[in-house]
Amino acid sequence: MKNLSLIAAVGEDGELGYNNSLIWRIREDLQFYKKMTMGKNIIMGRKTLESMPLKALEGRYPIVLTSKELEKCSNVSVFHNIDPLLDYIRNTEEEFMVVGGAKVYEQLLPYVDIMYLTEIKRSSYADSFFPYFDKEEWNITEMGDFLDNDIPYIRNKYVRKRSMMK
Repeated sequence: MKNLSLIAAVGEDGELGYNNSLIWRIREDLQFYKKMTMGKNIIMGRKTLESMPLKALEGRYPIVLTSKELEKCSNVSVFHNIDPLLDYIRNTEEEFMVVGGAKVYEQLLPYVDIMYLTEIKRSSYADSFFPYFDKEEWNITEMGDFLDNDIPYIRNKYVRKRSMMK
């Protein structure tokens, strides 16, 4: 889908988080996240919503994909099934960005045309992981090579090859 992207920071072994928290706190990457998601619909799971500070939702339009009931949150759209969410995305020109967690990445990765991955050159203990994907199916452009807070990482933009043929 042309209007569906994904953003994540992953360790060498696909690590995303531990105990419903980010593993790495990288100031530059958090600023990149803010820039890339501002003004967009951000799609996340219930646990990701619960882990985010309210400030992380300001200026964005949160959409939660969850099978569970969600306490009333103002300005949050809720979908309990992926199919109505995909229909909603298809029927609008608005931009959508998948922001986590692992289950939501796994469910929506097949529909994403662009991924912005901050690939941290370290591994860490984790209990949530980014889903496997075949890098051969993507055109990869390096957006930068960084060192922040003694943490080395590369940011890559992945564009699905099939979308290039449309």
